[in-house]
Amino acid sequence: MQKLGIAVIGVGLMGRRHAENLARRIPQAQLVTLADTNLARARDLAAQLGVQHFCSSVEEAVAQPAVEAVVIASPAKFHAEGLEVAAAAGKAILCEKPLALSLAEADRALAAVEKARVPVQIGFMRRYDPAYAEAKKRIEAGEIGEPLIFKAIGRDPEPPPPNYFRAGLSGSLFVDSSIHEFDLARWLMSDEVVSVQATGAALVSRELAAIGDIDVGLANLRFARGGIGNVESFRQARYGYDIRTEIVGSKGTLQIGFSRSAQQVVLLDSSGHPDIPRHFLERFEEAYYREIQDFVERVLRGEPPRVSGHDGRQALAIALAAERSLRESRAVSMAEMAA
Repeated sequence: MQKLGIAVIGVGLMGRRHAENLARRIPQAQLVTLADTNLARARDLAAQLGVQHFCSSVEEAVAQPAVEAVVIASPAKFHAEGLEVAAAAGKAILCEKPLALSLAEADRALAAVEKARVPVQIGFMRRYDPAYAEAKKRIEAGEIGEPLIFKAIGRDPEPPPPNYFRAGLSGSLFVDSSIHEFDLARWLMSDEVVSVQATGAALVSRELAAIGDIDVGLANLRFARGGIGNVESFRQARYGYDIRTEIVGSKGTLQIGFSRSAQQVVLLDSSGHPDIPRHFLERFEEAYYREIQDFVERVLRGEPPRVSGHDGRQALAIALAAERSLRESRAVSMAEMAA
């Protein structure tokens, strides 16, 4: 069996999951090396997974002769730099979201990828979730008619630790979290967003308020063909990891996620609910597996990735437009972001 030699860059929570899937569930993959600035963390995971090599930098990882592809799971601040280094080394790339923290960085990274003519896939794993994949098929089959309204809810049970934000490594709520919903909006509506009107506040977390970020956000979207959308994001729902999406069409409505079977449901931190997972790795366990499997198989077959660098840039542009809209208290057109 032909195998693809892979390096995982950054082995925190997300990198660990990718490395575990590659080592234990993807027979076409050969996990060659793990890289992390915390060398002890890379060494410990390498020992657990039976990986012979580990290192502290993306440069050293891509220099390994057996490495043909890289998975970039470092903090978002370093994604663009990692893309440039991997592209220059001629490696296929799966990069976690967001593509970068600014459009200038994103464009520079994508230019490097284009120059090197290497494939790059962005880690919007929800496209691989069985429920979302089935929804896409049903929409494309015309079951609900023309998509008119997109609605999404993304609620985390609790925010990451304060140092996750203070270090400036991961981006704001819209860039770090809502970007998944912005990608789903483009994908499920099969349309481009043309303007964003956003609002938000730090209503729970004093740490976020101190650094100028928010823990609750709303973004209203307008699409090129006239459709509209709404994205809600909240970092401290307490009761679980609550992800829901609804697409209203001219012939019907499609809902994905938690559906209430009773007329009224109260969700509290202490009550929980059997239909709501506690963590994103639990809710999207299968999606992460299918995503990395598809990446490996497509690289081996020489096929383009299913989720492109362009997809990553467009979702980032929407997230940054939402940031500007919040900051300037006005609707922001995507044309402004391109200027």
